[in-house]
Amino acid sequence: MVKAYLRYEEGAAFGLVASGEARVCFDNSGKLLLAGALEQFLVWNVKQGRCVNLLVPSAGARPLVTAIATAPSSASLVAVGYKDGTIRVWDIVKGTCEMVLTGHKGAVTALAYNKTGSLLASGSTDTDIIVWDAVAETGLYRLKGHRDQVTDLVFLERSKKLVSGCKDTHVRVWDLDTQSCVQRIVSHRSAVWALDVDPSERFVVTGSADAEIRVFGVVNDEGAQKEVHAVVEDMEHADDSNDGSKVGPRSKWDILVPMGSIARQSADRVSTLKFNPSGTLLGCQVAGKSIEIFRVLGESEAAKKAKRREKRRREKAAKAGKGEATDGQGFGGEGEQEGNASSMAGNISAADEFQRLQLVRLKQKITSFSFCPAEAKKGTLGTIGIAVYNNSLEVQELQEESSSRVHSIELPGHRSDVRMAALSSDSTTLMTASHNAVKIWNPRSGVCLRTVESGYGLCGAVVPGNRQAILGTKAGGIEIFDIAGAERTQVLEAHSGAVWSLAPMPDGSGFVSGSADKNVKFWDYELVQGDDKVGSKQLSIRNTRTLQMADDVLCVRLSPDARYIAVALLDSTIKIFFTDTLKFFVSLYGHKLPVLSMDISSDGALLASGSGDKNVKIWGMDFGDCRKSLFAHGDSVTAVQFVPKTHYMFSAGKDGVVKYWDADKFELLLTLEGHHAAAWCLAVSPHGDFLVTGSQDRSIRRLDRTEEPFFIEEEREKRLETMFEATDNTRDDGVDQGVEVGSKRTQETLSAADSIIEAVDMADSEIERLRVHKKSTNGKEDGFQANVLMLGLSPSDYVLRSISSVRPSDLEQALLSLPFNDALKLLSYTQGWIASGSQVELACRVVVMLVRIHHSQLTATSSARATLTGLHPVIHGGVQKLKDVLGYNSAGMALVQSMLAMRSDAMFQDAGQKVLDIRKKLAERREESRPRKRQKKPNQAAKQ
Repeated sequence: MVKAYLRYEEGAAFGLVASGEARVCFDNSGKLLLAGALEQFLVWNVKQGRCVNLLVPSAGARPLVTAIATAPSSASLVAVGYKDGTIRVWDIVKGTCEMVLTGHKGAVTALAYNKTGSLLASGSTDTDIIVWDAVAETGLYRLKGHRDQVTDLVFLERSKKLVSGCKDTHVRVWDLDTQSCVQRIVSHRSAVWALDVDPSERFVVTGSADAEIRVFGVVNDEGAQKEVHAVVEDMEHADDSNDGSKVGPRSKWDILVPMGSIARQSADRVSTLKFNPSGTLLGCQVAGKSIEIFRVLGESEAAKKAKRREKRRREKAAKAGKGEATDGQGFGGEGEQEGNASSMAGNISAADEFQRLQLVRLKQKITSFSFCPAEAKKGTLGTIGIAVYNNSLEVQELQEESSSRVHSIELPGHRSDVRMAALSSDSTTLMTASHNAVKIWNPRSGVCLRTVESGYGLCGAVVPGNRQAILGTKAGGIEIFDIAGAERTQVLEAHSGAVWSLAPMPDGSGFVSGSADKNVKFWDYELVQGDDKVGSKQLSIRNTRTLQMADDVLCVRLSPDARYIAVALLDSTIKIFFTDTLKFFVSLYGHKLPVLSMDISSDGALLASGSGDKNVKIWGMDFGDCRKSLFAHGDSVTAVQFVPKTHYMFSAGKDGVVKYWDADKFELLLTLEGHHAAAWCLAVSPHGDFLVTGSQDRSIRRLDRTEEPFFIEEEREKRLETMFEATDNTRDDGVDQGVEVGSKRTQETLSAADSIIEAVDMADSEIERLRVHKKSTNGKEDGFQANVLMLGLSPSDYVLRSISSVRPSDLEQALLSLPFNDALKLLSYTQGWIASGSQVELACRVVVMLVRIHHSQLTATSSARATLTGLHPVIHGGVQKLKDVLGYNSAGMALVQSMLAMRSDAMFQDAGQKVLDIRKKLAERREESRPRKRQKKPNQAAKQ
């Protein structure tokens, strides 16, 4: 009889705040901070410091979140790009996935909405850019031309262009109407990591690894293009030392024209460039610990700055004996007069437009930042949200010369790798440790209950009674913690080297520690008088025996009956001693690299060891024989543990995978993927109903045992199918540039095509059965037994139901997979759908796609002419009716809006903005009048 096992599945992942793969951003209200945390998309309320929503793909693989973009037209829709090339649009209020877009072959690295939210552009590591229709949920076209990863995207609304940055050092401008590249800029010598456009679309800034930020002016009409290009040529002749403006030959129709560059303070490469929503600030975040903030000056201030710069240039030229600058060659020209502001405005360079304001510096490395769209508080310039490399978030307010932290989210997770995990005897408490803290969790809910400062924890255990815990540190100390009081009660210098392993005594009287100082020490628990005035007793430990080894001790384990103690050494051997006399029993040889972890089964019959040689070995404890050597992981095996009272075991490795084994049959049962970095530790509950793993990616994952049985043969077949599907069998047509279909063929699209073919065949057979029945009953339908598989629907409605069930983003690829005969049958059904008014938009879309796909065959097939001839008038009539309905509804909504405006105070809703504009104009006039008053003072003094 084939043996069945119970399946383990991921139950929860916690301990995450933010990871560095995706840039953080605020929602449109400015109250919520959106961050990617590995495969999780987290919505944080920064004021309350709590996670409002945790959004994870429900089925299948769970790839990393790599890009985030908020929809401007919606308060709740957010597009999230993943490492597997998919894009999911989430509703952060409902917590539901509204659409899934599949088109990229690599990780989505850039996402951008246009201002209306109707278009979504995505860039990927596959070098392609796809423009999606966010309303129809389909890919419009694929733009090819870049030769490396696309790093950033922005829309230019007024000129209907898309600007993209890439690692191939190019910045490209794409025309959305012609779907072609109209400009290529090579201004950086290394990868372009970030770019952005200000809200008024005056500037586009780009950042790379060099010491300057390039600034380009945006030209939106032909007349302005000619004028700006003439000014740029004059600027180049006037200032030959500015290398940032020399980007090669330019066309007079270029959309982006160089204005110069801005010098940066940091030597690290640019990681993020962002304008604030009002366009008055520019933030430049580097791949380090700082964010440089620049002020964007107004046109009048920039003109004054340009005038002063031109004056200094002329004075310098005069001193050098060159005389005054020739008319038309300098910035001033006839612009010496104060009234000629328009001429001076045209001669403004990047250095005149931007002024360095301050440097925001943190203690830890910054991964990304975002400006808050909410209105700034009085006395502040704005608010920024910052994602920090150590798994935390910060919100800082910007003042004129400094910044201050107002909120931070850091308690829910560790600041570094999770190196140790231990469960209490009742499975209600989980203890984890990192380089500077011990955290106590509820493993069921994933809530952090306590955080205590500690040393660099490498191993630990919960003391029997579940009130105290012990921790072995890298410095060689053993620390004792009071779980309820959330405090460290004692620090004992136990070893002179790192404490790599702690093994509790089976009777709960103490534990054994193994260290890099080549000693194995036995410790007993004892109660001593506390230091407080109450005189309460507290837990302490006492060293009873010491076993000296010949090499560093890496792991220590005791048999359940406490008869044997197994010690793993740095020389790749395992030595077993009698616990009572410490006499040598047997030595286990076989591993080629040191044993990093081991465990003994509950009955004491088997010992499992995991090593740096990627193997797991099963040993017999009676004679020390090696029962089996298993190639377990793709990297070092870091943890091995048996399920209590069984011979099933789990292993974890640096490849981030957890595997479930049968140690009796030496078979791999399950491969549990989830971690995105090395898995350092695991802890199995005393009842075996769940286990907890900790990783280098700072996540803690709980794997629950379910009631679903599985068989070894089935799992083996699934693994082979997964390997087959993972192979890259996608077509490569070798096209370097041009436009292609936005979607791609996946397993879902093939399944959708199969379901459509099956529905068409079933509908045809049903029509044929009905025709035969009518023929036998003289045209009567009485007594006809409909096919129950059609769910009581007519053949036409059943096919329409099958088409409607296909995701809009997969429909095009599904229709591409249809044979011509089935496509022709499907066209015949669309005529009835449009005539009856059933989903006219979907039916017209199917017709257009099928005609475009099979155009040559349709024109050459005589039997298709009747279908196409019948479709022509029906489509026009159906679409016209739909347009009439939409027009009527739009007119009605406009009428209701005007009626509401007349009955309310809506006419005063813009009064606040008008007052702000008036104040701004008054402030500008005061600034303009101040220099004139200062110039009159010397004249007045002379007269006196």
